[in-house]
Amino acid sequence: MFILITIVVLFASSTLAQISPGDLTKAHAKLEGLSNCTKCHVLGEKVYNSKCLDCHTEINSLIKSNKGYHATSDVKGKDCWSCHSEHHGSNFRIVNFNPDKFDHSKTSFKLTGKHEKIKCGDCHQSKYIKDSNIKKRSKTYLGLSGECSACHEDNHQGTLGTDCFSCHNTEAFNPAKKFNHSEAAFKLTGAHIKTACVSCHKLEKRRGKDFQVFKPLEFASCTSCHKDVHQGKFGNDCKTCHSTVSFKNINQQSFDHSKTSFQLAGKHQSVQCNQCHKENLTAKLNHQLCVDCHVDFHKGQFIKDGKIEDCSSCHNESGFKPSLYTIFRHNQTKFQLTGSHLAEPCKSCHQKIEDWKFRELGNDCLSCHKNSHGNELTEKYLRNGDCTSCHSTEFWNTITFDHNKTDFKLLGKHENVKCGTCHSKENLIKVKEYKFVSLGKDCITCHKDVHFGQFKDKESSCLSCHSFNDWKPVKFDHNKTKFSLDGAHKKLNCSQCHKTVNESGTVFVKFKLEDFKCAACHS
Repeated sequence: MFILITIVVLFASSTLAQISPGDLTKAHAKLEGLSNCTKCHVLGEKVYNSKCLDCHTEINSLIKSNKGYHATSDVKGKDCWSCHSEHHGSNFRIVNFNPDKFDHSKTSFKLTGKHEKIKCGDCHQSKYIKDSNIKKRSKTYLGLSGECSACHEDNHQGTLGTDCFSCHNTEAFNPAKKFNHSEAAFKLTGAHIKTACVSCHKLEKRRGKDFQVFKPLEFASCTSCHKDVHQGKFGNDCKTCHSTVSFKNINQQSFDHSKTSFQLAGKHQSVQCNQCHKENLTAKLNHQLCVDCHVDFHKGQFIKDGKIEDCSSCHNESGFKPSLYTIFRHNQTKFQLTGSHLAEPCKSCHQKIEDWKFRELGNDCLSCHKNSHGNELTEKYLRNGDCTSCHSTEFWNTITFDHNKTDFKLLGKHENVKCGTCHSKENLIKVKEYKFVSLGKDCITCHKDVHFGQFKDKESSCLSCHSFNDWKPVKFDHNKTKFSLDGAHKKLNCSQCHKTVNESGTVFVKFKLEDFKCAACHS
């Protein structure tokens, strides 16, 4: 019996050695045994690839899809056993693969960009493999799909599809250099080109993660992104007034300002929008008063009861000049315009220096006119700066002064003498000066002393001999002198006794005689 068993064992061993060339690798160890041979071999024939691919379905799928290394010309048409032979022992390396020297471009996934710099193990990990059977294997390079989402998280959460390469490249996710907004449904123009993406594509939290909304996004009208500051007053088509270049770039030809609460009239029609809408063209402007836009040129002179009077009482939109303030209105003030004042331009009185002045402007003549008389007039004749005691508004040279109200009444020929004859004198620099208070009342103030001081000790004035009608001494009485005229002396001509003399170059009639003896005249 022992001998029989021994013979059977020896025969079986000899037969097995002839059928199996050697042990299978650890990967195929479960196929050891005569009963498993046909799982790989066809009796009497070679090992067919179909047998290998019946088990290695993942390779079969890649080949059928014309993907992966096994679908390339390097492998296609070859027998599997020519690269992966068996029966060389359990420790035989059936897959003779060196990842460091492998040309990845021979697969259906060519390494470019940052993929060239990463390690094989960074991608070929079980966590990126979806097939549960392959996922169980260790150190496998199979099972990865060529889709970005196989390794990378889809930050768009499926909203932009699976074709990442339509926007991104392998250099970097950000920026999305391959994305062309001009190919999108919303073309970028004007200021939109320079606008940061996040200004339109907002960041939010979605499914507990940071999410930027790219699609779907409303853009049918400007109000999808921009607030309608006009609150629908001008409709929804913002392009009728605005362009994408800038909100402040207004199409004035198409914009109808009459739809607003401020209709443009006069010079307002030619004003550029930004001259009024300086900071924000869409901002609401106060326009109840002119000073809401215009500087108060009169610097608060027309404030009444704490409120500024509106400019429309004097001006309109046709221009600040000319003023609409009429003479009739002016004559309702404390200062009525008469005479030459009617022909004077407003600025003659109201713009003496630079600023226009209306309030606290004096009503007397000296508020506008220079007092050419200085201190020559007393308060009696220039009361409170009022020149009308002599002058009128018709003409300065028309004098209506009553000289008889002074201490020097005009009599005789004085009545016909012009004022300037006595009151106007030229000074040393040939400028006329008018004298009144400082003008003496004596005759010699205006008239030359033709007697050259002969009567300077006489207490009476020239009026003791002369009148105002002429220079003849009609009032002179010789009998009131020290030498009375008697007899033939009465008939003598004055010049017979009062000779013309020349003393020190001065020629005059000698009236003041020192010697009254007869021999002084008679020889």
